[in-house]
Amino acid sequence: MEANEDIDLIVNHPKKAINKLAIPIIISNLFMILNNIIDGVWVAGLGAGPLAAIGFVTPLFLTLVGFANGLGAGSNSLIARHIGAEKYESAGNSAIHSIMLSIIVTIITTILILIILKPLLYQMGAGEVITDASNYGYIIMAGSYSLFLPAMLSAIFRSQGKIKYASYPLMYTAIINMILDPIFIYILNLGITGAAIATVIAATIPLFQMIYWMFIKRDVFLKIKMKDYKRDLNIYKDILVVGVPASLEQFVLSFVSILMNYWLTLLSGTIAVASYTATWRLLSVGFAPLIGIGVASLTVAGAAYGAKNYENMKIAENYGIKVGLISSVAICLLCFVFAEPLSHIFAYSANSVVLSQRITEAIQILCFFLLLMPFGIIAGNLFQSMGKGTIALFFTILRALLLEIIFAGLFGFIFGLKDIGIYAGLVCGMALGSVVSYFYLNYYLKKHRDYFD
Repeated sequence: MEANEDIDLIVNHPKKAINKLAIPIIISNLFMILNNIIDGVWVAGLGAGPLAAIGFVTPLFLTLVGFANGLGAGSNSLIARHIGAEKYESAGNSAIHSIMLSIIVTIITTILILIILKPLLYQMGAGEVITDASNYGYIIMAGSYSLFLPAMLSAIFRSQGKIKYASYPLMYTAIINMILDPIFIYILNLGITGAAIATVIAATIPLFQMIYWMFIKRDVFLKIKMKDYKRDLNIYKDILVVGVPASLEQFVLSFVSILMNYWLTLLSGTIAVASYTATWRLLSVGFAPLIGIGVASLTVAGAAYGAKNYENMKIAENYGIKVGLISSVAICLLCFVFAEPLSHIFAYSANSVVLSQRITEAIQILCFFLLLMPFGIIAGNLFQSMGKGTIALFFTILRALLLEIIFAGLFGFIFGLKDIGIYAGLVCGMALGSVVSYFYLNYYLKKHRDYFD
């Protein structure tokens, strides 16, 4: 098997590869984020209560998304390293193992989360909106197959440079959901339950297209055929060594979000949770470029690590951070200047107009969360690309579970700044944690320089 143009680009032209890989991911992520914003806008029309209900379910949903993407990162890293080392048969066998693993995990996770969902929502402080939260949550969690399988198939496509196949289905999911939301929420009068149904249906339809590309059309570098499967438990181990820590990273982030919701409820009530939920949906626009650049850097760095190419590793790091910083600074500035008009996106109805000032204040503080994020995201993705998922997890724990919580608690409770203090604490924790992880990445690469020689 000889390398095609996509593989050659990843291995030999890192900057061009990052651009080519990142742009479709960014576009598809923007569609998904736009979808989340519009989804929240439709639900906000029902009132602050339903919007807060989504806010309580969202961290749990993001935990599943993170778990799915984490397993995908493990697969992406392993396959990219095999491709960089020109071990194409091992790359194909790893892809088959990845798909089987995602199916097993989907079944186990779905059953577990459905059992514990309602008691968990109560513990999170969702008692005032438990009916809406559970109605929305049960449907979303039952559709977790539409998260795990697309995430794994996308990772396999990305690892071999077939980025359009990895990204377009996410765009289709967003477009379909934007069409279905008003139909299910208002025309069919299903309210927040209709929003959940629309989300699951919208994510299911593009999944069939991905299955067609992977198993029927097969116009990709790695031809996935089950008859070529050679069971190797070490492959599962290699995927999980990166995938589990990467998944736990999202669990940590979701735990922090759950804790912040609970603290905001204690300090300022349910309306603060609704404002926080709306603000994060708006600011998630700024996450899209950083995620796309990070995932692209992971693929390029994985191939560089497999090929023992130190120069390309450094290019993946420095170029990724440079492009990420340009994006984060621009978006932070726009969000700060236009915070008030942006707040009206979620405060357009009589039921939700009370949120406007609270959302404006939240945007003008939390937009700074984006500024130094590129350092942390690129560092984490490069550690994953080298199969060092536990190091990436450590710095996520340091940043989110320790620094963000400490600063948020300090400003919110000790200094008495309430919800404003929570927001400021999150910003400080992200900034400090990202810088520390960046410096350690450079120390690590220098310390292991002999691996590349």
